[in-house]
Amino acid sequence: MTEAGGEVRSDWAASIRPYLEKAPLAALALGISSGFPFAMIASTLTTRLAQDGIEKSTITAFSLAFLVYNFKWLWAWAVDGVRLPFLGRLGQRVSWLLLSGVLVMAAVANLALAEPTQDIWWTVIATILVAVAGATFDIVIDAYRIEILEPRQLGVGSGMSQYGWRIGSVTAGGLALILAARVGWEAAYIACALFALPAMLAGLIVGEPKRRRDPMVRKGLARAVNAVWSPFAQFFSREGALVVLLFILVHKIGDTLANLTLRLLFDDLGFSNDEIAIYDVWFGFVAYLVGIFVGGILYAKMGMKRSVLLSLVLMAVSNLSFAALASVGHSNWGMAASMAFENFASGFGGVVVVAYFSALCDLRFTAFQYALISAAASIVGRFVTGTTAGGLIEAIGYVNFYLLTTLAAVPGIALFFWMMVSGMVDRSIGSAGVEGEGNAEGGPQPG
Repeated sequence: MTEAGGEVRSDWAASIRPYLEKAPLAALALGISSGFPFAMIASTLTTRLAQDGIEKSTITAFSLAFLVYNFKWLWAWAVDGVRLPFLGRLGQRVSWLLLSGVLVMAAVANLALAEPTQDIWWTVIATILVAVAGATFDIVIDAYRIEILEPRQLGVGSGMSQYGWRIGSVTAGGLALILAARVGWEAAYIACALFALPAMLAGLIVGEPKRRRDPMVRKGLARAVNAVWSPFAQFFSREGALVVLLFILVHKIGDTLANLTLRLLFDDLGFSNDEIAIYDVWFGFVAYLVGIFVGGILYAKMGMKRSVLLSLVLMAVSNLSFAALASVGHSNWGMAASMAFENFASGFGGVVVVAYFSALCDLRFTAFQYALISAAASIVGRFVTGTTAGGLIEAIGYVNFYLLTTLAAVPGIALFFWMMVSGMVDRSIGSAGVEGEGNAEGGPQPG
């Protein structure tokens, strides 16, 4: 009995140990800073505008600012190729981390000083500036995270980054509400600007990533052209690049279709705000955190390929739980079960799929390639949802709609399985997923 207990403790300690290494802890700090700008222009700004008596149609129009995040790849090349004066002595990644962090703090402080009731256009511009600065911060943070993590740490590091993102967004949003009620929105926003500091401090403590590789070998105009073109050329020169791109585009269509319509289902089933808060938000949040933790462990134990395949299956099956809830009707425990399963699958999938996408990057073009991959991963699902989801629900009902979203997830599963058995997953990996320095063509990733 004692020996068995010792083995359990040993396995538990072995599972926890990777999370306590320097690079994953730095990824946690990076995630905290990455999450807060998003919160400042999401629910926090919505609440502020509503309390100021701004019209609902105007408030919802502010959501267009999030489109900036989908186009961050347009300037991500600068983070890879432009060396900053003075700060550049600290290294390419650290200097950009400090600069973008300062820009985020300045943009949030500017939004704090905006008066929506007096000049709504100033508030609009200030919101867009926060989105631009936050998206730039994201570009640098993602590149820095990928480059400080060894390939074996990509799963755990992705999990820690997602933990940080949730902590940063939820804490900043909650702190803003608490402070706004006591000292006003201006002071609340300025205080939340300090959430940029964890990433900046992590950069100063950890330093320039040892795995980073300088892509620039030319000067002048040729240097600029090279910075923009080379990431594309390098990615599409790999074997199976078009197939990998197709997988990136389609793998989340079913999941996105389902998730962006859930609140419509809850409303039509008659769930109250309190029930949604408890059984969706709270149960879902806890399950999401558990899914992240399990995802990090299984990524290390199962390897990248099998853990990604499992995550795709789990995310597809979670859509069946929504069909079951729609069939059962108003059931608190039904909602709790379906949302717990969905968020566990999302947390698990977020870790292993993000780790896979991170491994696709070439270390010379990490910022640009990951920005492009992450944008491509969501754009099709959002477009299909915005153009067809409402009409499909009205035409075939919720049960059939969620069954259809499950079927929509099958092509992504089948495609990745074929990529696994054909060896294409291994051959498409970039140097970020290879032990040591790696090479431009990439190499195999175990598992």
